[in-house]
Amino acid sequence: MKKELLISYEEDASKIALIEEGRLFELHEIEQKTDFVVGDIFVGKIKKLAPNLNAAFVNIGYEKDAFLHYQDLGPQYLTYKKFLYDTTSKKQQTSSLKNFSIQPEIHKNGTIDKVMSAGDEVLLQITKEPISTKGPRISTQISLTGRFLVLIPFDNKVSISKKIKTTEEKARLKTLIESIKPEGFGVIIRTVAEGKKVAELHNDMNQLVDKWNVCFKNIQKNKVPAKALSEEDKASAILRDNFNQDFVSIICDNEQMVNDMKNYLEVIAPERKNIVQFYDSHIPLLEYYNVEKQLKQSFGKHVNIPSSKGAYLVIEHTEALHVIDVNSGNNISSASKEHALNVNKMASTEIARQLRLRDMGGIIVVDFIDMPNPDHRKDLYEHLREEMKRDKAKHKILPPSKFGLIQITRQRVRPEKQIDTTEENPNKDGEILAPIFVVERMEEHIKALLTKHKGKLYLHTHPFVEAYLTKGLMSHQMKWFMKYKKWVTIIPRDSFKYLEFKIYNADREELMNYSN
Repeated sequence: MKKELLISYEEDASKIALIEEGRLFELHEIEQKTDFVVGDIFVGKIKKLAPNLNAAFVNIGYEKDAFLHYQDLGPQYLTYKKFLYDTTSKKQQTSSLKNFSIQPEIHKNGTIDKVMSAGDEVLLQITKEPISTKGPRISTQISLTGRFLVLIPFDNKVSISKKIKTTEEKARLKTLIESIKPEGFGVIIRTVAEGKKVAELHNDMNQLVDKWNVCFKNIQKNKVPAKALSEEDKASAILRDNFNQDFVSIICDNEQMVNDMKNYLEVIAPERKNIVQFYDSHIPLLEYYNVEKQLKQSFGKHVNIPSSKGAYLVIEHTEALHVIDVNSGNNISSASKEHALNVNKMASTEIARQLRLRDMGGIIVVDFIDMPNPDHRKDLYEHLREEMKRDKAKHKILPPSKFGLIQITRQRVRPEKQIDTTEENPNKDGEILAPIFVVERMEEHIKALLTKHKGKLYLHTHPFVEAYLTKGLMSHQMKWFMKYKKWVTIIPRDSFKYLEFKIYNADREELMNYSN
C-alpha cells in the first residue's frame, strides 16, 4: 500500500497527515509547547491518596493532577522507589542497573495506602494525555520504545511479539538480544524486528540505553515535579512505529524538520532517507494535497461512503458511546441481499478509516444494513476485522448481534479530534457587505501594498471567491494586472471562511489579514 506522510509546520502547532493510496487516514495536530505527551517520563509528587478508588493523585506540573491507579504501579514499584531515592540522594552514581538491589514485588491485589503516602516522590510515565476535565493517566511501569525493541528497567526477561510466527526466527532474535542487552533490563522484541540484522538491532539497543542515560541525568537534578525524558516528536514517533517499504514520500514544509527526519532515517533506514522532501510553495502543503478538502468531506454528522452510489454513514456522539448508522440511501433495494452485503463491506472500510481519522475511543456501536443471511454477517465481520488490522490503537470487535449491531471498543489515549465542517453564516447580523464592496476592499489593500512592496503579491481567499476573481478573459485578476502592471497570484483556501482573505509577499510573510 502506497503511503505518504505530510508534515505542515506552524509556530503554534504542526499538523501531520498520513495518506494511504491518496486518502487521508490519520491527522495529528501537535502543539509545539505541549509538555504532557504519551511516553514522557516525569518525576512527580503524590498530592493525595484516594483509598476508595485505590489510586493516588500526583502533581507533575499540569493544571490537573495526574491519576495513578494501584494496578498501574507495576510489581517493581518498590524497586523504582528505591532507585529514585538513591539517584536523587547521589547514592546511585551511574545509570547502570547491573548491581542494583531489586526489592520485593508488591502484591497485585494490594491497596494504595500500603505502598505510598502523600508527599512521596515517584518516577512515572504518561500513558494517556489530558482529556476534557481529566488530568493525565500515568504508570510507574517505565518502558523506552525504539524502532525494533522496547527496553524495560528492572526486568531481565526477553519477550517476543506474538505476531512473529517462525520458531527459528524467535530463537534467533531471543539469543541475539540476550547477548547484547544490558544487565538489569528486560526487552520486548517488536514485530518489525523480524528478519533484521545484528547491526540494526544493536544500534536500536544503544539508542535506548542512551535515552535511559539522559533520563538518569535529569533525575539526578532532583527537581520535582520535572520532566525526566521527552518522547520523540510526533513525526519521528510516527516514522518509528509505522515506517516501512510502503512509504513512498515524506513531505515537510520546514527545512529544519526535514533535516531532523533525514537524520532519523539515516539511523533506521539510510537507503530510504531521500524520500524526505522539502516543500516550498505559496500554496499551503495540506491545501495542495487536498487534505483540507478531505477533512471537510470526512468530518461532520453525515459521511459519504466512496463508490457506494449514495450510501452514507450517520455518526452520532453521546456521553457514553459513539453510534454509527449505515444508511443505504436511495439507490439500493432492500431485497438485494448481495448488494446489502457489498454496501456494508464498503461501509466497514470507511468506518475503520473514520475511527483512525477522528481517533474515536471507548464504545462504538455500528448499525449495519440488515442481512438475514448468517454467512453474510460472518463475511462482514471478517472484513471489518481485516480493515481494522491497520489500526495501531488497541481494539476489540464483537460479532454481529441478532439485531445486526456490531460493537467495537477502541483505546483512546488522546482527545478525540473534532473538526467543525460548517461555514459561519456571514449574514449573522442581518446585513453584510455586498460582494462588489468586498472585492473593492481587496483591491484597496492590494493597491496600498503594491506601493510599498516591489515583489509579487499572493492573495489567499475562499475557493468561491477565487473562482469569481479569476473567471473569464477580463477577470478581476486580469484587470488588476492591466491597472497596476503587477500580477497578483490568487490561491484558493479550502479552510477559509467565505469573506476571509489574506495577502502574502514572495517570502510568505503575511502582509494583511481580513475576516468579516
